[in-house]
Amino acid sequence: MFLFADPATKAPVFSFKEVMIPMRDGVRLQTVIIRPVAKTEPLPILLQRTPYGVPDKAPDPAPPGWKELLPDGYIFVIQNLRGRFKSEGVFQLSSRVDLSDPKATNETTDAYDTIDWLVKNVSANNGRVGITGVSYLGLTAGMTLLKPHPALKAVSEQAAPVDQWMNDDMHRYGALRLSYALEYSVMEQADKNKNTHFDFDTYDTYDWYRKLGPISNVNGKYLHGAVPFWNDIVEHPNYDEFWRREAWIDQLHGSPVPTLNVAGFWDQEDPWGPWKIFRNSEENDPEAHNFMVAGPWFHGEWHAAAGESIGQIPFGGHATSREFRERIEAPFFRFYLHRKGAKFDWKASTFQSGSNTWHTYSAWPPPDSKSRNLYLHTDGTLSFAEPGDDSSTGFVQYVSDPANPVPYRPRPISPTYPGGDWRTWEVADQRFVDHRPDVLTFESAPLDRDLTITGPVAAELFASTSGTDSDFIVKLIDVFPENAVKNAWKADDGPGPGEYAKSLDGYELPIAMEVRRGRFNKSYERPEPLVANEPTDFRIPLRDRDHVFLKGHRIMVQVQSTWFPVIDRNPQRFVASIYTAKPEDFIAATQRIYCSPKLPSHIELPVAP
Repeated sequence: MFLFADPATKAPVFSFKEVMIPMRDGVRLQTVIIRPVAKTEPLPILLQRTPYGVPDKAPDPAPPGWKELLPDGYIFVIQNLRGRFKSEGVFQLSSRVDLSDPKATNETTDAYDTIDWLVKNVSANNGRVGITGVSYLGLTAGMTLLKPHPALKAVSEQAAPVDQWMNDDMHRYGALRLSYALEYSVMEQADKNKNTHFDFDTYDTYDWYRKLGPISNVNGKYLHGAVPFWNDIVEHPNYDEFWRREAWIDQLHGSPVPTLNVAGFWDQEDPWGPWKIFRNSEENDPEAHNFMVAGPWFHGEWHAAAGESIGQIPFGGHATSREFRERIEAPFFRFYLHRKGAKFDWKASTFQSGSNTWHTYSAWPPPDSKSRNLYLHTDGTLSFAEPGDDSSTGFVQYVSDPANPVPYRPRPISPTYPGGDWRTWEVADQRFVDHRPDVLTFESAPLDRDLTITGPVAAELFASTSGTDSDFIVKLIDVFPENAVKNAWKADDGPGPGEYAKSLDGYELPIAMEVRRGRFNKSYERPEPLVANEPTDFRIPLRDRDHVFLKGHRIMVQVQSTWFPVIDRNPQRFVASIYTAKPEDFIAATQRIYCSPKLPSHIELPVAP
């Protein structure tokens, strides 16, 4: 037993204890128990389960994410997953769950066994347990919903991945998130006892991945088959049984435990999973205790000390992270674990970017949001008017060359981890690519009034390629006026115009971005080649949003076919698997985007009153 002391009074603040908790198969998991000494009454347990390592002492100071929870009092429990650090067993980097097999172990059963042990063995607990966490910790929290222990009374999964092929960390609708998948797999599986970063021999990873060549060179030159999850990725290019077993969300069809789902609108890792959990839980929620929260955050930013900005984008003086914890997270656990306070009277709460205001909704998407089509035109304009027969071709085109791919953020591109650039790339000013000949740009006139979009956004592209496979990336962008800072900044907003002037005047702020891979346009399980030069309908979901395009701003759409190295290069010639493509398979291709009455490419916006 160790004590952390308050430096002002020297009085102990937390007790700290490490235990090994047995699972049903005899494997023991390294677990630490941190309890506030001043709270002598029975307290609820708040659990986190992690692959990243547990503390070796009580935190000093307490993490920012605990500050709003401490007045209520919790027994904080943090546990290493099996096979990580001192925990016994084998780490699988897997979300497979087979509840039909009583002998099977997984994150759902390990959480159940852990909670069972905790309520029976931790002194002075009140019998109520909550589980929370961000990212992988959000995954382990969310997976408790498949078979919750009776003592589990509150779940807050935050940025939890749910289907690693369909979206979130490793893929986007089957398009491999190359740099993240490789670097994360190495970090988690290269060494059981520590987090390991891939050793790049150049700082600019764009250049490193470009020189890497075909993906087969990852194992051929570097990993040599030693990282299991990377092997799984390249051995399963399609949405086969392996990936369907990983998609634990398909087993969730209700809300068995009160759940607070948390997502970031600019989460660069797991923006999709929380919305999917929310929607699947809504299929059966008779107690109306399934809630959705989303804000203007990168991955996990809601646990930053304040959250007053993302990158160079300020939030109008709001400390959004602290406000979330004070107004939503702490009251959620207080109500369900302490039985104090009131239940939320809303289904969804968002911090709306653009207006920089919090909103609550009785349903999501709000029923008063109406879908409107924003059309792409051959003259490079963007408007709600349908395209007419004013173009001799009805399309615009560009050449996509895998040898010279469009970077996904300004170069040099630092490694994903460690480093700070990765967190905010989704709000990067898109002027860094809008001059490239392989990026099409469509732009509206300045808006004469505010335009609010609240709900799911999507694109429908009618496109063709001279090759037999292709990617299409669509970006919805808010273009700030050239006098944005002068007009928008007020003295009480915080940082002055000098800090933001260079970055916000004319800033091209991405609101939604996504990729679709042509080979999977008809089937995720059985890819097919595209027919060369034949117009094809591509549906591209752009996820849920709540944003105001302010009066005087413009709306922009960019279309391109490479997004490197966050997405691997499509050879643009159909092959059985891109992961076994040869250098000669990579070809330049002419891409056409159709903007005609019969083939009207457009963005579907959920326009609010």
